[in-house]
Amino acid sequence: MTQPLPLFRFGVVADPQYAAREPHAGMDRYYENSPAKLKAAIEVFNAEDLSFVITLGDIIDRDFKSFDAILPVYDALKHDNLFLLGNHDFAVAPEHLEDVAARLGMPAPYYSLASHGWRFIVLDGNEVSTFAPPEGHPYREIAVEKLAELRAAGAINAEAWNAMISDRQFDWLKAEIADAAERGERVIVMNHYPVYPPNQHDCWDRERMIELLTKSPNVMAYFNGHNHVGNYGAIEGCHFVNFKGMVDTETENTFAIVDVHADRIEIRGFGREESRVLALRG
Repeated sequence: MTQPLPLFRFGVVADPQYAAREPHAGMDRYYENSPAKLKAAIEVFNAEDLSFVITLGDIIDRDFKSFDAILPVYDALKHDNLFLLGNHDFAVAPEHLEDVAARLGMPAPYYSLASHGWRFIVLDGNEVSTFAPPEGHPYREIAVEKLAELRAAGAINAEAWNAMISDRQFDWLKAEIADAAERGERVIVMNHYPVYPPNQHDCWDRERMIELLTKSPNVMAYFNGHNHVGNYGAIEGCHFVNFKGMVDTETENTFAIVDVHADRIEIRGFGREESRVLALRG
């Protein structure tokens, strides 16, 4: 019997983290190999009917000029090309901190889009951090205080490479989820930072994120990068998928195509990425 076609498909890339620098053997990261891996992924994406392709942050490892080398690779992509911001995307000179989202052609640091009765909510997980806000911005002071609080509590994710969204963005996220529910839309939230299962790479406000997402019946999944080895967990039917980092390993690639069906999400993993079938709640 012929299997029914998905409602739509989209592609996922996580953490290309390109830079013109020597490999970090200890971390198994090969920064200069990412453009070739990305090119290979795009060839696969272009052979499919995709609604879009999204990169889950860390397009570069460091230096604003690194964007000049990695972004042209995306020009070959035949589909809509979406980005979200990762921590390494802000490893640039201070005068470029406010230029990163524009350099990536993003409509805003965080945004949403609707497709086929679904809403994709794309977060800026770096908003409150010790590295992304311009010097002197109040969010830097809040970040320092939050990190100190987590360290004092012995939190597993009390790391300076993590961050969180602001209260304002969190309120926006809640409003987006509520509006999607009113319109009968299912939701996938995307961010650079994981929230579950507990890990040292989790965003600092993981608890309130988990509470909101799991208690919102129309939120089906949360997709992220940042933790390059990948991860997966589920709470109350909400799936948390951490995609593996493209920059890792000298030759193995990793990316995915997501097939969205009426009753499930099928993740087709390529290279190191795992394939999964996620049953939809509700």
